[in-house]
Amino acid sequence: MNPRRAFAVSVLATLLAVSLARSARPVDAASTTIKGYVIDSACTFTKGLKKPISSECAVACAKAGSPLVIQTAAGAIYLPIADTMPAASQNDRLLPYAGQMVSVTGKVYTRGGARAIVIEKIEAAGQSK
Repeated sequence: MNPRRAFAVSVLATLLAVSLARSARPVDAASTTIKGYVIDSACTFTKGLKKPISSECAVACAKAGSPLVIQTAAGAIYLPIADTMPAASQNDRLLPYAGQMVSVTGKVYTRGGARAIVIEKIEAAGQSK
């Protein structure tokens, strides 16, 4: 390979590496408050539910391993996630609110049309906890 071509390849490889490093950085998300139902993820997708059938149903599904999500009145679905590594399920935090309307404050992330939230504060709508 001639020296000019080797230099061009080297520059392109460096630019690609810098570009990939930038895209891998975590987004600095702002804290946001959302309001919605704590519902089983399978029911919201497969049954098209707008709110839980019952708290007992959401609890049973969560205890069987199905992730709980937060679904807003507009139909937006937020997957509660951890910002720690290794990441941990958020079902234990959501279980006391299964089937209920909640107000959740945290950092919201979007990717490929999906929404996730790192919960900072959660309370039943109208009640503090």
